[in-house]
Amino acid sequence: MPNELSINRYIAAPPGKVWEVLADRQAEWWCPTPWRAEVDEQDRRPGGVCRMTMYGPDGEVMPQNGIYLAYDEGRRFVSTDAIVDDFQPSGPFMIGIWEIAPEGEGTRYTATARHWTEQACKEHEEMGFVEGWQACADQLAAICEREA
Repeated sequence: MPNELSINRYIAAPPGKVWEVLADRQAEWWCPTPWRAEVDEQDRRPGGVCRMTMYGPDGEVMPQNGIYLAYDEGRRFVSTDAIVDDFQPSGPFMIGIWEIAPEGEGTRYTATARHWTEQACKEHEEMGFVEGWQACADQLAAICEREA
């Protein structure tokens, strides 16, 4: 798909465990360390608010605000930063899709970022999308596999 970046990873843990960590414990894996994330508000339904704040090791503060476009319990959630509180337009960067599927004895995790323009996609890639999102996937997998 044009203007799309994606990573995927096999996680040696059952889908129920992966979903629990993916959806309910984002503060533990959402940002590559030494960054950290705090969930500010989540209304897990299409049109519901999703707000997080990411904190960097040198005092950086990066709000991540948007809404859910889809929330399919146990399978995927989709959000965008193009719309915020009460359907107010925002400067769009991407649509994010986080999904899981059973695979053998474990789970296939896929995270995708879809961008409005080729330029935005290229900027996200140059910002370190693959490395950053893969580091997050590694952190997610480590938690799930340790607890499985």
